[in-house]
Amino acid sequence: MSGPEPGAAAAAKMARDHLLDLQHPDGWWKGELETNVTMDAEDLFLRHFLGILDPGVAAAAAEWIRSQQGVDGAWATFHGGPGDLSATVEAYVALRLAGDPPDSPHLAHAAHWIRRHGGVGAARVFTRIWMAMLGCWDWEALPFLPPELLFLPPQVPLNIYDFGCWARQTIVAMSIVMAHRPSRPVPFDIDELAVPTSGAATPDPRQDTRYGRFCVTLDRVLHRYERLPSWFFPRRIVRRAALGRAERWIVRRQEDDGCWGGIQPPLVYSIIALHLQGYAPDHPVMAAALAGMEGFVLHDERGRRIEACQSPVWDTALAVVALRDAGVSAEDPALRAAAQWLEGEEVRTRGDWAVHRPRLEPGGWAFEFANDCYPDIDDTAEVILALRRMGAAGEACDRGRRWTLGMQCRGGGWGAFDVDNDSRLVASLPFCDFGEVTDPPSADVTAHVLEMLADEPDVDPHVIERAVAWLSDQQEADGSWFGRWGVNHLYGTGAVVPALAAVGVDPADPRIRRAVAWLERCQNADGGWGEDLRSYVDPSWRGRGHSTASQTAWALLALIAAGEHDSPAAHRGVAWLVATQTVDGTWDEPWYTGTGFPWDFSINYHLYRLVFPVTALGRYLRAHEAVTP
Repeated sequence: MSGPEPGAAAAAKMARDHLLDLQHPDGWWKGELETNVTMDAEDLFLRHFLGILDPGVAAAAAEWIRSQQGVDGAWATFHGGPGDLSATVEAYVALRLAGDPPDSPHLAHAAHWIRRHGGVGAARVFTRIWMAMLGCWDWEALPFLPPELLFLPPQVPLNIYDFGCWARQTIVAMSIVMAHRPSRPVPFDIDELAVPTSGAATPDPRQDTRYGRFCVTLDRVLHRYERLPSWFFPRRIVRRAALGRAERWIVRRQEDDGCWGGIQPPLVYSIIALHLQGYAPDHPVMAAALAGMEGFVLHDERGRRIEACQSPVWDTALAVVALRDAGVSAEDPALRAAAQWLEGEEVRTRGDWAVHRPRLEPGGWAFEFANDCYPDIDDTAEVILALRRMGAAGEACDRGRRWTLGMQCRGGGWGAFDVDNDSRLVASLPFCDFGEVTDPPSADVTAHVLEMLADEPDVDPHVIERAVAWLSDQQEADGSWFGRWGVNHLYGTGAVVPALAAVGVDPADPRIRRAVAWLERCQNADGGWGEDLRSYVDPSWRGRGHSTASQTAWALLALIAAGEHDSPAAHRGVAWLVATQTVDGTWDEPWYTGTGFPWDFSINYHLYRLVFPVTALGRYLRAHEAVTP
């Protein structure tokens, strides 16, 4: 044994101390959740739509949006990524709304880029819906989902519970918006973004499947239904009832902070939907929603920008695990405060998950400050891990474990929010051309659950056997695992290998050996690891990208769990962390290593660059201490 890498202990202490300094007095941690300028653009669109757009807000948002424009004139959805057409269209229109003239150099450059990439007509459906609401697009040229969808029972295909929870909340609100077809015109047109059509639309590859062809036909039928005259009695009665049901569905799911699901899209569309249903700004539901909207705004020395979500429960659980791994005592006041806060965030209400698990007792934790309708399996597993590391043995952990066990999918894995939510039909709808709309099991969530269950008492061995078998089936030919909620194969592999080790899979097992070999092959020349988001659409990018602190830590966690803490690869990875640590104890990480929707929506969790290196360095040092004579 060669001993730990020089400087590793000092780096771990600096990082640990910096993490402790970031704790809120109430006990929680929350890093910024950075996304892209569509959040800022749509915030301006919403305020214009409601007639509450303040010139100062518009100017501050415009300054941020301008600062994110690429040298090619476009806006990307992640740091260093290619220009994205929909993001660029929305940024362009938002800047026009803020008063930038179309002949200004930055907008002329953007307009040229947009035209070269197909114009507004080639943007995603939700971007064109915004353009329709702003009077810049024809509602009739959009796919349609009617509010009558809410009449379908859960047993019927295309019912709202076939959608993942994030899509469900958005689509119910959007169905009201599309039924009203509102227009709040902006004081300009966007003809400069138009591209003459050649007579044939760009084919959607989803239409080449049996499900796709059915959904295209269904969309045509729905458009014909929508064109029935408003005086047609049966349609008028059914539509009124459907709008009322959708409205009640939305109102019942508003959280204590005024939001819906703790994420920006359902909040924005629910506000618009209820506004169209006649809710005045001073109505308690609307007043709470508008106040909640301000909670997504960050305004500091970097500028005014919008978070898509906030992650205090997730961040706090990760911080507790990291600090315990770094040697902080479970009796430390900071960790006791964190544990007390986490226990108070337990979800005890029945959410949409109960539609398919009606007899399951509520339990678990959500991602955000307030999201009792949608606890998730990933957060629940991580919180239980954190609380158990603190010596907690209370009913909250037991309820969370029972709830998690009850949410296991038929194949043995776990999704994030729902059980067996894997409809292929809803993903083929013309309306759903952006992001994931279902919530099938994933390797990373399943691994986190498995790691949690490893130390839980009285767990049925068959549950663990099924999960291990499912993970084994998901291993890629190159030895890695796909990362649904983090980028990408480094995240999946960094989660699965520790989980397999935790439940007793031997480090010499071929599955672990293949994973180790893959990690060694994709280690960068500088000693770190990185993976670009393009790996979601191009396999040649798997394990390739700029070295980042979070992804290097994920690789190290897998190597350490596999018994490779003294390997050359592990030493080089730790040396990279030591060499790149900043003077205040953290790491610079502009690259996005979190995932909302693979490729379509990416996240830079600002705390990832700290919590995961703290965890990796702590386990690395502990592994060396365990073998020191």
